Amino acid sequence: MTEDPRTTGPGDAPPPRPAASLVLLRDARDRIEVLLLERSVDDTVLAGAHVFPGGKLDREDADDDVIARLDADPAVLHAMLGEPELDAREAAALHVAALREAFEETGVLMARGADAAMVAKARALHREGHGWGELMAALDLRLDASLMRPWSRWVTPKVPTMMRKRFDTRFFIARLPEGQVPEPDPREAVAARWMGAREALERYGSGEIDMAAPQIMTLAHLSRFADVNAAMHDASGRRPPVIRPEPIETATGRIICYPGDPAHPVTERAMPGPTRLLFEKNRFRPETGFEAWFD
Repeated sequence: MTEDPRTTGPGDAPPPRPAASLVLLRDARDRIEVLLLERSVDDTVLAGAHVFPGGKLDREDADDDVIARLDADPAVLHAMLGEPELDAREAAALHVAALREAFEETGVLMARGADAAMVAKARALHREGHGWGELMAALDLRLDASLMRPWSRWVTPKVPTMMRKRFDTRFFIARLPEGQVPEPDPREAVAARWMGAREALERYGSGEIDMAAPQIMTLAHLSRFADVNAAMHDASGRRPPVIRPEPIETATGRIICYPGDPAHPVTERAMPGPTRLLFEKNRFRPETGFEAWFD
C-alpha cells in the first residue's frame, strides 16, 4: 500500500510517488530482448543509467475521457493488478501512465490499428506540444491495455540507494507492436537499445552500463523465459509481487535485502535470483558472483 503522506512528519522520508513503467519485449533468435533507454547525464532521476520507459503518474492519466479510451474494462485491469487498496479508476490510470510514458519516451504507440501513418501523426503531434489527451482525441485512439501484463511493483526504500526521489512503481510487460521501431525522444533519453536480458546484466557487471536494482532484478527474472509468450503467460498466472527493498548498513558497506531473505520482514520469496545484493563502488552485485543472477 502506498504510504499515507499524512503520516509523514518533519525529517521523515517523503512518501513515494505513484509511477508506472512499461517493459517492452521482443523475440530474438534464441532469447527475449528488452528495450532499455539510456538517460541523459543531466537527468534528475538515474542520470546516465539504462532504464525501462516510465515515469510518475500524471493527473490527466485518470481523466474520464482518457480512461474511456482503454480497450479493457477498468474493473478487469484492477483485478489483474491485484491491489485491493486501489479503486478501478486508479488501477486504470496506472495502465494509462505506462502507455503514455512509453509513447512519450520511445514513440511506441500501443493502440488499436496503430499503423505507420498513425504512429507518424501521433509523434508529430507530440513534437508540436500536444498533450496526451489532445493527441488521443485528435486521432481517435483506442489504447491497447489488453496487451499489457502487470509484472511487479517496486517501492523505493525510505533511505534510497541511487536516487533522492522515492517512487511506488508498477512495472508492466508488453510485446513491441509489429512494425513499430522505437525512436527515443532526445529530451528523455540519448539512446534506445535492445539487449538480451543476460547480455544487459553482463554489460552492467563489466561496468559498461549503469542500472538501478529494479531494472537489474527484472532482467534477471526475464532471462529465465525462452520467448515473450512464455513471459506473458507467467505474468497472467500470478499476482504481481510487491517488492520493498530493505537496506542494511554493515561494516563492509550496504546490503539490499529482498523478500525471502532472512533479513527481510517478508519471508516469502517474491522473484527468482538473489535475495540480497551488495552495493559497493556504486554497483550492485550478488554475494556469490555473477551466476547467482540466474540461480
